[in-house]
Amino acid sequence: MNKCITVMVLALAGLASSAHAADAACEAKAGEKKLAGAAKNSFVKKCERESGGDGATQKACDAKAAEKKLAGAAKNSFIKKCTKDAAAG
Repeated sequence: MNKCITVMVLALAGLASSAHAADAACEAKAGEKKLAGAAKNSFVKKCERESGGDGATQKACDAKAAEKKLAGAAKNSFIKKCTKDAAAG
């Protein structure tokens, strides 16, 4: 029982550290681009999403949104639904 708990804790720690590494890398990229405020937050969120999940799915959904000439909230909503549908199916 103790071994099982130890393994679970180590696995969760590994996930947290990989998420933190992606976060740090995305923050660094935003710094290189000299982004600040809302632009920085948007860039970091998108970067983490692409780093954390299936980057190919994200890029495919981005391309579909571009084909439909979506922008702003409509684009974000479409991409969110697209990636969610791809993960489910």
